Amino acid sequence: MTAPIVPVGEARRRLHDRSEIALLDVREAGQFGEAHPLFATPYPYSRLELLAPRLVPRRTVRVMLLDAGDGLAERAAMRLEALGYTDVSVIAGGMPAWAAAGFPVYKGVNVPSKTLGELAEQIWQPSMITPEQLAHWKAEGRDFRFFDARPADEYAKMRVPGAACLPNGELAHRLPVAAAADTPVVITCAGRTRGIIGAIGAKLAGHGGPVLALENGTQGWALAGGRLERGNRAADLPTLSLADAEHTRAAAQSLIERFSLDTVNAAGIDGFLADDATTTYLLDVRSTAEAAADPIPGAVHALSGQLVQATDQWVAVRHARLVLLDDLGLRAGLAAFWLRQLGYRPYVAIIDDAMRQQRQRDTAAIPAPPPALPSIEPDEALWRVAEDKAVFVDFRGSLAYRENHVDGAIWLVRPKADAVAGAIGGRAALLIADDRLAAELAAGDLRETGSHAVHLVDGGHKALVEAGARTVATPDTPSDAEAIDHLFFVHDRHDGNLESSRRYLAWETGLIDQLDDVERAEYRLDRP
Repeated sequence: MTAPIVPVGEARRRLHDRSEIALLDVREAGQFGEAHPLFATPYPYSRLELLAPRLVPRRTVRVMLLDAGDGLAERAAMRLEALGYTDVSVIAGGMPAWAAAGFPVYKGVNVPSKTLGELAEQIWQPSMITPEQLAHWKAEGRDFRFFDARPADEYAKMRVPGAACLPNGELAHRLPVAAAADTPVVITCAGRTRGIIGAIGAKLAGHGGPVLALENGTQGWALAGGRLERGNRAADLPTLSLADAEHTRAAAQSLIERFSLDTVNAAGIDGFLADDATTTYLLDVRSTAEAAADPIPGAVHALSGQLVQATDQWVAVRHARLVLLDDLGLRAGLAAFWLRQLGYRPYVAIIDDAMRQQRQRDTAAIPAPPPALPSIEPDEALWRVAEDKAVFVDFRGSLAYRENHVDGAIWLVRPKADAVAGAIGGRAALLIADDRLAAELAAGDLRETGSHAVHLVDGGHKALVEAGARTVATPDTPSDAEAIDHLFFVHDRHDGNLESSRRYLAWETGLIDQLDDVERAEYRLDRP
């Protein structure tokens, strides 16, 4: 079956017609981050079948595919149709045609959420504190609490000295125990969005003291000459007492009533999941530990603050219905507050025993994953290559390959499988990979190009080195243009490149000016 081709103007109209639709950009991460439509979801072909069930759970929803004008979208459409998706179309000419039509084009990632943060700052005008003012507060020993609104893995990389890790969502939820009611609170992130969103959220949750966002976060601190601390370990999240929990529950109810947020119970969720005409995402927004200890059938875990910051990591269908599961309601309520402004239909669901007993969504129609790749031991792999019976195909990231790879190994990213067919010739292809599932998908493409003998090297690159493989570095191979899996746009802003930080912050503050009237109308902004 051949997917319909949609002219770029019609694709743009469909994207903004307020009905459910998924615009999936099947290019790799580097290509997406350099230029994409505002509401496109990064959906790299290299992981397409692995992403599909979670990002696009309803297989009858409208799907449009965007590529680089190179025919990759047609291949992706065939993969999706094999998974049972019934309404898949391809945008004629891909991203080059989109840009040529004069439609807005955006760099970076998570752009809809970052744009929301900039719009929210204009409307809500949260209090800000400059790095210089913060340094003065610290020097004079002023009494305030200082929180970093990013998850623990990002906090580990760098922090402003003294900031405690308390990610957005959890921050407002646990603020009654983390800070006295009238204590000043400063919130930072790595740039702007999560500091702004966190400061507004803390006030919406009812914190009585001043709440300020650190201007430009860790990057602003570094640009002002401040030192960042590396290798940080996040402390355990503070535990709520019964009184603290009741305070949070009341704050949630107040937020829900004030902004008329929708709620749903277990019976309503059952009805949603049985509705074949509307896409429903079931998202558990509690902490990682809580979600693991008390799993809700069929729910996908998404930290409340990160769901707002990086919505397209969990949700690909515009205007879909999002059920947000929480125990006390504030993490779900704040996420719902922001997600509604991004154009989704969120519902707050307070977890009870009926939800714990819900049946999982039927996934039987999703085909089984491709057959497992046969493995080969490193010693045998090296022997076969030495005898010219096989060739190594390195499926790791492009920068890892540049830094160090087995001598003679060919670098591969799945969309380019046909480009390495000639180099493999009639020999066996021995894959070196960090991600076995993604490697199995690439193996299928290699087989389609005529490489029928494909094996996965047990233990990957590390095992080959331990077995005596000679390695080399190739700093310029693959070239930047060929390294489509890596986003070079201000990629080193957190590693001390202050010019990259300046460029990033200028890009972030300029997002609103990039919006045209059609895109601006997608935001349903609540006001104080």
